[in-house]
Amino acid sequence: MTRPPFDLFCRVIDNYGDAGVCWRLAHQLADMGCAVRLWIDRLDVLAQLLPELDPAGDGQRIQGVEILPWYQAERASAPRGGVVIEAFACMLPPAYEAGMAQQDCLWINLEYLSAEDWVASCHGLPSPQANGVPKYFYFPGFTSSTGGLLRESGLQARQVQAQATDRRMRLQALTGLAADAMPPEARCVLLFAYPDAPLDGLRDTFARRQTPTWLLVPGTPPPTLRSQGNLTVATIPFVPQARFDELLWCCDLNFVRGEDSLTRAQWTGSPLVWQIYAQDDDAHRIKLEAWMQAAAWPENIRALHRAWNGHDDDLMAQALSAALEPKPWADWAKCSERWSEKLHRSPDLASRLVEFCQKKLQKS
Repeated sequence: MTRPPFDLFCRVIDNYGDAGVCWRLAHQLADMGCAVRLWIDRLDVLAQLLPELDPAGDGQRIQGVEILPWYQAERASAPRGGVVIEAFACMLPPAYEAGMAQQDCLWINLEYLSAEDWVASCHGLPSPQANGVPKYFYFPGFTSSTGGLLRESGLQARQVQAQATDRRMRLQALTGLAADAMPPEARCVLLFAYPDAPLDGLRDTFARRQTPTWLLVPGTPPPTLRSQGNLTVATIPFVPQARFDELLWCCDLNFVRGEDSLTRAQWTGSPLVWQIYAQDDDAHRIKLEAWMQAAAWPENIRALHRAWNGHDDDLMAQALSAALEPKPWADWAKCSERWSEKLHRSPDLASRLVEFCQKKLQKS
């Protein structure tokens, strides 16, 4: 069956998260043989994930995807017989939307990731539009009743192959850290967090642990996050998205933020702590609880996530210290492996999306 062309629209709200998800989806669709145009309002943000992109360019083709600035869409037409993806309710350019009715296309509203119960019942529902263009809700998720998660073909095999090499050598190639700098017995931890995380509690806990900890921090660490005791804070460069998995594979524990980084950390099968993007009405806390329930995390790991998504450094220190004790750490690692394996058994989001769109286009 012929695969349809895709137009994917992205407005950057959550720092790198929105751009990261949209680029990853666009790239995977292109790898499947689809013609893809990615319209984005912040080329500068995408360029930090994709170094070969010129943020001042008007239109560039990279890895099979045509990347275009948002404003040019006002003079463009939707792909005839294709699919228009409105990522995260970004609202299509008015002129572009007005012309869609003449293009026999499909309209997909790609939603944010959530493990809440209601997601499965809303996934794939139609959303009738005044212009007559068939529109559907598409919800990423963690079960077969949802749209799935973004995952490249052969990801597990690449991880196994990478981890066959000494991690200190891999870190040196990725970050420039000297291969002999980190002791072989050290716990390696990635910190990718929002500024309001309870970092003092994290710092003090690792500093007091008997096991040395190397904390890898992309970019510039906050002034209060410094090496002390058994904690070494190592500043590393911001790695391109294409190599982010390699960085996660180097670490025993990954502190991640937002949607794309969470998904990637889950694929590793290693312990992770997720800082969810905060919403004014605290709706993010409901999403966090739903995800922890779906993953069946032990109660002490749920307490750790609640503390990390709060603002109490003492509570964070207590929760992290408890989770790092030998028995809880071993249980956490086993639970992480089980959760990752469960997710790996499901089809990936891009494949599901193409199949969904092909069926809907046949009926229209």
